Amino acid sequence: MRTRRPLAVLLAAVTAVTALVGCSSGSEESKCANKAGVIECAPDQRSAAPKITGDLLTGGSYDVSQARGQVVVLNFWGSWCAPCRAEADDLEATYQATKASGVTFLGINVQDSKDKAIAFEQGRVTYPSLFDPASRLALALDIPPNTIPATVVLDREGRIATVIRAAVTQDGLRPVIERIAAEQAASGSR
Repeated sequence: MRTRRPLAVLLAAVTAVTALVGCSSGSEESKCANKAGVIECAPDQRSAAPKITGDLLTGGSYDVSQARGQVVVLNFWGSWCAPCRAEADDLEATYQATKASGVTFLGINVQDSKDKAIAFEQGRVTYPSLFDPASRLALALDIPPNTIPATVVLDREGRIATVIRAAVTQDGLRPVIERIAAEQAASGSR
């Protein structure tokens, strides 16, 4: 009987977080094109990302504002998530292929234990990940990811350009990133 109560509390907390995430997508999302779980916002419709900062899995802290001027790819993942395992190689390959053009990646580990998250990342990806077991960073976004895995692409001004609510592949993600990087470069990086 004792093990059922903590499990019930955990399930209630996860249900509450899921409900909040689902309810928080409002007018910002409606301004953008939504095609099969991929939300793309035109430059004049993009909202600024909230403060995205936290503790890194490997120690130390990180603040996404340090990457202003770069395209930032945020990937929300968990070690318990089979699609996260499936997309890890594609994310790393896309990171390696785009980092020379002013693109940086940041993983955001959610609903996980730190030990399992660190073990999952070893040998899979070379970019850093924040540890956010309560999913606070996802909840703070105007256009929340709503699923795990999910990928959010911020433009060079730190605005939400694309939200992908599914696992990604290199063939699907790389053109999105390159398009966002090119539009900013073509406009003179405002």
